[in-house]
Amino acid sequence: GRTAVSQGHSLEQRSLAYQLYLRLYLEQLQCLGIFKPWEERTDRSKFVESDADEELQFNIPFTSNVKLKGIIIMGEKDDSHPSEMRLYKNIRQMSFDDTEREPDQTFSLNRDITRELEYATKISQFSNVYHLSIHISKYFGADITKIFYNGLRGEWTELCWQERN
Repeated sequence: GRTAVSQGHSLEQRSLAYQLYLRLYLEQLQCLGIFKPWEERTDRSKFVESDADEELQFNIPFTSNVKLKGIIIMGEKDDSHPSEMRLYKNIRQMSFDDTEREPDQTFSLNRDITRELEYATKISQFSNVYHLSIHISKYFGADITKIFYNGLRGEWTELCWQERN
């Protein structure tokens, strides 16, 4: 796993850094509620909850090639908070069966009380990403996993979606 970093930047700087949600290909994104502006990260009215076990998976297509630099996962303060996150890049239509593959990066997660705990990605591994899959594979022990916010920090280059097909 990798370690988390808590950055002491101003709210405005963090808001500008966490704008990759603007580059999501919304027509193909299955889970809208937790991808939102930095300023709305504390809004708990929208969330994602696992069905029968701890596992969750997000398939995130982008409208541009992105360089993913960091990620924030905000869950409950209790045992339903995810404890492990696995990232896969550029695998379209990834299923739970595909999670048997070796991930591009794995993180051991901490409960995020501040809603600002960032997990830094291996930038060399996450350059030129047009599709990101996040597999939440473990939690702290509750019957379900619950997530309120997923923040993605990075850069992008303009690219027409059709150029990748």
